[in-house]
Amino acid sequence: MTMPNTMTDASPLPISDQDIYQAMKEIPGYLDITPADFKDLYRIVYHHTLQRIAQSVTAEDIMTKTVITVRPETPVQEAADLMAAKRVSGIPVVTADMLVAGVLSEKDFLARMGPNGPKTFMDVVARCLMARGCAALAIREKKVEDIMTSPAVTVNRKTSLLEISALLKEKKINRVPVTDRQGFLVGIVSREDIIHTPLIQGDMIRPEDGPA
Repeated sequence: MTMPNTMTDASPLPISDQDIYQAMKEIPGYLDITPADFKDLYRIVYHHTLQRIAQSVTAEDIMTKTVITVRPETPVQEAADLMAAKRVSGIPVVTADMLVAGVLSEKDFLARMGPNGPKTFMDVVARCLMARGCAALAIREKKVEDIMTSPAVTVNRKTSLLEISALLKEKKINRVPVTDRQGFLVGIVSREDIIHTPLIQGDMIRPEDGPA
């Protein structure tokens, strides 16, 4: 049987007997395997399989182990330069012994530019283009610890991909540091890490977009 493109375009998944059994229980009445029935069954099986994989994949399986960080005492200017050079919109803030103290993101910069400051990056660009002054001057002399978000939202090595995805959506953030039991940084999981996880379609578990 040749499946429509909408079905064959999906990434192949290691479907188990239990996935099929759970899917069949969700289809009421006698199951007559027609193309329409099979598509319904496939859709439900695919969902169960995706959920199972998302629960079995953990933070340590997909995290980036080499993490760009700054210290609480790092000047804001230096942190901004580093984030711009590395093309990242957020980084963990760690102590000298790599204990996670907070997270610094574009949202933190925008939030500390005053009550009448810009609310988005494009707002900053628009103000600069209209020669209305640099909105970042209000935080120019500050240190990272003055504007970072603390305490940081973190996960541990064994936190499942499904839990991480739900956490990113709930907190409206795009990345989460991974720590050991003592709170020391061991990696980071970003929205891109989840989207690019093998066998996972990013649009099914994509966290909300945002500058966090």
